Amino acid sequence: MHSKHHNKKFAVFDIDGTLIRWQLYHAVVDKLAKKGHLGKNAKARLINSRMHWKNREDTQSFKKYELELINVYESALPLLSAEQFDTAVDEVAKEYKLQIYTYTRDLAKSLKNDGYVLIAISGSHNELVERVARQHNFDFWVGTEYQRKNERFTGEKIVGSHDKKSTLQAIINKEKLSTADSYAIGDSLSDVSMLEIVDNPIAFNPDIELLKIAQHSNWPIVIERKNVVYKLNPENGNYVLA
Repeated sequence: MHSKHHNKKFAVFDIDGTLIRWQLYHAVVDKLAKKGHLGKNAKARLINSRMHWKNREDTQSFKKYELELINVYESALPLLSAEQFDTAVDEVAKEYKLQIYTYTRDLAKSLKNDGYVLIAISGSHNELVERVARQHNFDFWVGTEYQRKNERFTGEKIVGSHDKKSTLQAIINKEKLSTADSYAIGDSLSDVSMLEIVDNPIAFNPDIELLKIAQHSNWPIVIERKNVVYKLNPENGNYVLA
């Protein structure tokens, strides 16, 4: 039996910082903390660790902030009801609906029009990734799945973005997609494994680790600031503004 996407080309997108202008995972945890759903000191812990990052105290401060954020959220899972979480997800999805990068939004739209299968792979909560993916007509999406039982969270999770390459490979195999002329768009080190296996990798607003790898691999780099998109193409060991 043929998959309905048999031999179709695909484009895979990271979501946080690539399509959406902020981190959805952060946004929903912030909202839950503000509402008091994550326990007494959650809000203070987040503000404190965010200040360390905002002051750029060291090169790893964003990673540390992110780990603290995940800790604050996961340690509060026993307190949280699925209903409280879903309400926060709806609010975040609405708030961020228009806070998107025009380059990636337009790219997704034009590739979709050209018959591409669109895939989103993100470390954010699956519920949020699904809402954003549907807003932009994606065909498949994978996020972090915090498992539920009887309207509560069990504490178990499945992280599809942990190894983006094997997550993507599984979709390619299952749907019998063609890798010819495929695209991948990401902004950070965790996207490298999926960027490496496509014909058209794009490093979008890359972090320092991705920037180094992109330069070493001669991948195009796209920067979007304010309302300007700068496309940098590799040429004879240098980058040239397209």
